[in-house]
Amino acid sequence: MSIFFNFIIGFVAAFIGVIPPGLLNMSAAKISRNEGRKKALLFSIGVCITVIIQTFVALLAARYLDNNPDIIKTLQQVALGIFICLTIYFFFIAKDTRRMPPKELQSSKKRYFFNGMLIAAINLLPLPYWVYISVTFSAFGWFSFETYSLLTAVIASALGTFSMLIIYIQFFKRKDSTKESNVNMNYIIGAITAIISIITAFKIFKDF
Repeated sequence: MSIFFNFIIGFVAAFIGVIPPGLLNMSAAKISRNEGRKKALLFSIGVCITVIIQTFVALLAARYLDNNPDIIKTLQQVALGIFICLTIYFFFIAKDTRRMPPKELQSSKKRYFFNGMLIAAINLLPLPYWVYISVTFSAFGWFSFETYSLLTAVIASALGTFSMLIIYIQFFKRKDSTKESNVNMNYIIGAITAIISIITAFKIFKDF
């Protein structure tokens, strides 16, 4: 059962984490729109290889932190403040994202697989993200740091990331498409950070 929960949490957390427009998903969309789906898929596979490594390292760190509850309490309080600030930012401050992907993709049009790995490696946000997600759900008894369960979450994170990149690739698959998105993605990520803030606050006050 722990393997099942780890897979669900790993997949959903990765899927949600790639929803906001960023360098990875918008690069995949741009490649798909200008160079074709096959090259965009190759780029996405490279991204997922790096995601596997990053998630594995983050979960190993999280397993260590999970054995030190005093550190976890401090991290949860800091995280609560961060996510509240992020919620306010995405709802009221961030610019509207309803626009096409950037016209310039600053990466080589060759070796898309390795470009995907490199660009994903530059993005270090998944490390603290996975530490927080795993430790928080572990506190509720929904996430296991046992070896096989941990590896299941790692694989699920790659699948979740790849699934969202596929959505971006499909959405911007037409090279001559000029239609803008009608959804402000900032509201989506703001709602996500708000939910995470509520879960974190509940856990903190529950321990008091």
